[in-house]
Amino acid sequence: MVRKVASLLALGVLASVLAVSQLAAQAGDSSPGAQPIREVVGGDLAPDGRFPWMVRLSMGCGGALTAPRVVLTAGHCVGGSGPDDSIGVVAGVTNLKSPDAVRAQSVSVVRASGFHGETSGDDWALVRLDHALDLPTLDLSRGGADETGTLTVLGWGQTSEHSLRQEKRLRYASVPVVSDEVCAKAYRKVGVDLVKKESICAGRKGVDTCQGDSGGPMVRQVGARWVQVGIVSWGLGCARKGYPGVYTQVSAFRADIRAATRELS
Repeated sequence: MVRKVASLLALGVLASVLAVSQLAAQAGDSSPGAQPIREVVGGDLAPDGRFPWMVRLSMGCGGALTAPRVVLTAGHCVGGSGPDDSIGVVAGVTNLKSPDAVRAQSVSVVRASGFHGETSGDDWALVRLDHALDLPTLDLSRGGADETGTLTVLGWGQTSEHSLRQEKRLRYASVPVVSDEVCAKAYRKVGVDLVKKESICAGRKGVDTCQGDSGGPMVRQVGARWVQVGIVSWGLGCARKGYPGVYTQVSAFRADIRAATRELS
């Protein structure tokens, strides 16, 4: 269910019942304790240039440029705050194999101080790059109407819950927002309490994010610009009926993210 097996065990949730979703892992490993890489289920191939702020992180997560030198991703995708030069970044392309890809390396990470696991909230982090990227950045939602109706999710993760391979081409899909009440009721059945004030749920049967999409943005187009409404966090399997994906609610952390971004820029 969560994107990390360690978190599942801490919750006392059986991995055989709650399939790991949206977490970084080793592609092609289908063993019971594996953390498969995850992608958009029920999506379409993204046209070149449509989502220029989207990036891929080397640990198998997605992210978005929130400043030319800063990537916003999920807290569970990184090991903690501090110096970190281990994360490679691919940007500026939809095909990860493209010779036109823009590359960078991390130099440090800031993870939300309140992060204790995907299902506990505070699931966001910022990665500072070794140089600024000459690419558009993604604005952060203020909430309100941005968090209603149909939103867009995207990523390079698995295209089905049982897929064994990581995708190389970016996919995107439209997902309806699911109310906190409906979402909380669904996950209460499997023993997980939704942190309503920090989460936003979206998805429907057959359309969802999946393993390898962790940390990527959920967005809404407002006129000619896009705003980030959520960060791919966790869920039960991928695209299962009655179990929407759970996303970090960006508006709940907007001030903190912006403050930390200014310090890293």
